[in-house]
Amino acid sequence: MGMQPSNSGDVAYDDPWYDALASGWGESAGAGVPPARRERDTTAAAADVYLEVQRSAAFQEVRRRYRRFVVPAVFVFFTWYVAYVVTATTSPDLLARPVAGAVNVGLLAGLGQFLSTFLLTWAYVRHARLRRDRAALELRWGAQELARGRGGPS
Repeated sequence: MGMQPSNSGDVAYDDPWYDALASGWGESAGAGVPPARRERDTTAAAADVYLEVQRSAAFQEVRRRYRRFVVPAVFVFFTWYVAYVVTATTSPDLLARPVAGAVNVGLLAGLGQFLSTFLLTWAYVRHARLRRDRAALELRWGAQELARGRGGPS
């Protein structure tokens, strides 16, 4: 969580939680990104904060909610994808079976792959919004407060 020199020679933040505005967006003339702080011995304090957050019950609950959605979703989606590929290679006659006009089973299954991808994305975003985002945001804010309290990055 230190700072790294950028290509332009100035110092840039290496903190993914640093929410500075992009240069020129919503800033008054002459105001820029705040000057970088000098390197302090904050690495150990920051690591302690992150480990404390990782070990917290709230973090474990967020991870549990994440896994409860992602593991079954990946299994179902991967199984559906492999079934489509295996069927296409082993039973081309099945997929060539016409449904209506030039539309065949293979075309519908291929379009179903796209549809299922969009549905999975929608379900994931909805699950994250309803079940994890608020708790994750509270964890983030709590970690930032802990880091500030211990002299870590703010």
